[in-house]
Amino acid sequence: MSDNRYTYGIHQNLTPADLFVYVALDETRKQLGIDDLAAASAVLLGQADVPVPGKVAGATQGTSIASLTARKLLPLKLRVRLPMITKVGLSGVRIGFTRNLGAFVGRTIPVVGELFLARDAFMIMRNTVLTYNRLAKADDRVPL
Repeated sequence: MSDNRYTYGIHQNLTPADLFVYVALDETRKQLGIDDLAAASAVLLGQADVPVPGKVAGATQGTSIASLTARKLLPLKLRVRLPMITKVGLSGVRIGFTRNLGAFVGRTIPVVGELFLARDAFMIMRNTVLTYNRLAKADDRVPL
């Protein structure tokens, strides 16, 4: 690490690592907004933490608030079977199929939330590295 010093906003005499942290904090502040609140809510509402009696052996235990609500609001049976993620873990992703539109929507809500949060994490890191490299001297830059 070099002995170069930087100024960022009100912060002075920053090492390259300190500069990177302040840029990352600033980029995170810029990126987070109402979309992230909705995405985090979707992930939380999609957690299978509501106990349900009578599940068959091998089924994912419990159900989510999103699934319960979607099943009540969309009690439609479809002609085609729609794929849905039923479990994600160390053993991989388990896919199930349903003809119930409410079940499909209920299982899809947390996946959409996780995709939005992953996109935000990517954008924060991308913007952090680009901004940092624009501010840093050549020997302190992060290789792309």
